Amino acid sequence: MGKEMRGWPWRNLLGLSVALNVGLLLKLVIERGGYWGGENLNGICHFEKQRSEVVVIGSPEKAYLSTGGGGGGPVVSAAAGGGDDRVINLDQGDPTMYEKFWRQAGDKATIVIPGWQAVSYFSDPNNVCWFLEPQLEKEILRVHRIIGNAVTDDRYVVVGTGSTQLFQAALYALSPQDGTGPISVVSATPYYSFHRQVIDYIKSGLYSWAGDAESFSDEGPYIEIVTSPNNPDGVMRQSMVNRSGGMLIHDFAYYWPQYTPITHAADHDLMLFTASKSSGHAGMRVGWALVKDKGVAKRMAKFIELSSIGVSKDSQLRAAKILQVVSDRSGYASGLNLFEFSRNQMAQRWERLKRAVEDSGLFSLPEFPSEFCNYSKRSFKSQPAFAWLKCEGEIEDCESFLREKKILTRGGKHFGMSPKYVRISMLDRDDTFHLFVKRLSTM
Repeated sequence: MGKEMRGWPWRNLLGLSVALNVGLLLKLVIERGGYWGGENLNGICHFEKQRSEVVVIGSPEKAYLSTGGGGGGPVVSAAAGGGDDRVINLDQGDPTMYEKFWRQAGDKATIVIPGWQAVSYFSDPNNVCWFLEPQLEKEILRVHRIIGNAVTDDRYVVVGTGSTQLFQAALYALSPQDGTGPISVVSATPYYSFHRQVIDYIKSGLYSWAGDAESFSDEGPYIEIVTSPNNPDGVMRQSMVNRSGGMLIHDFAYYWPQYTPITHAADHDLMLFTASKSSGHAGMRVGWALVKDKGVAKRMAKFIELSSIGVSKDSQLRAAKILQVVSDRSGYASGLNLFEFSRNQMAQRWERLKRAVEDSGLFSLPEFPSEFCNYSKRSFKSQPAFAWLKCEGEIEDCESFLREKKILTRGGKHFGMSPKYVRISMLDRDDTFHLFVKRLSTM
């Protein structure tokens, strides 16, 4: 037998191998009705190529598969434990809800960056923010003009690695530089927990956390953070310190028409925005500030220069392309309007959450007035990115109560409020959100 095999011509062996592989492939196609997960034969080849590039991403609580190739390859959700009994993590505001829209967009927001591009540190040496890509600046100003949520005339644009870095840059730029001691930083309760965490963690000699803005009465200059719509409760905010002498940082991360009616163009000295909540691209880590004073803008750019020598050009170029797609299709007749898509998603989710809260009888939610949106030309109630849920009755620690039900949230104490409150992200994937409201309604 062995001698007979050794005597076979190599061409015969090659032909036999090809025939076996073709046979197996045809059997696979026939059994699957000619498709692999919804793709044709070309899709099989594409899938096999991508499978070699798959990287597992995520935390133990939630992981997913991300392919190395573009073009909307498969992403498979997976949660620890799986099934309806799994842990639901809604502590973070991870905007994975937007994946559905950008899948539908296909390759419209895809860019190719040649190896020679974006080699230099500098984008525009003559700009106050010398590391800001001109195309990104153009698209930032364009989207604000279209939506009408911010005044952009006579403003300097400063780009940062998310609004987190810009927040730190703003604190640095507004703080006294003469060494007279740390300036007080305040924000009205419930305040965004991360603002306080950043200040306490850095322990800067330039500024220090001084608590609730509404009860602040210390003499001297101060910095007030005004988050509007507010994180965590979604309320539109104004300055709360009842005296002059303060400097304001306006955080408008959520002042977009999917979350709240755009009633006016915000016009303040220092305004922060971020791609993570406008387009849903948190992983891109791009934010921007609109700054009226040139000196403040220069100091913010200096802080970013010293902390990270600018902002990734790759991220900026991608952000510019995404904002371009958003603006190109922002007309209400468009079939691929990001703000219309996400506004409908938020409306449906808030309706389901309200029904679940009513069914349970254990919780309550804030009420919002209906207002006219200048962008969409319709009236609707705010539908924030976070739900500010209150446990009623004898439940004193809402975070612990929900944790026992395998729902992870962020308790009110982190926002300067009672532990009867929790903040819940409304931006997770559909399967996670649907499971959450189902579990809530049966409590």
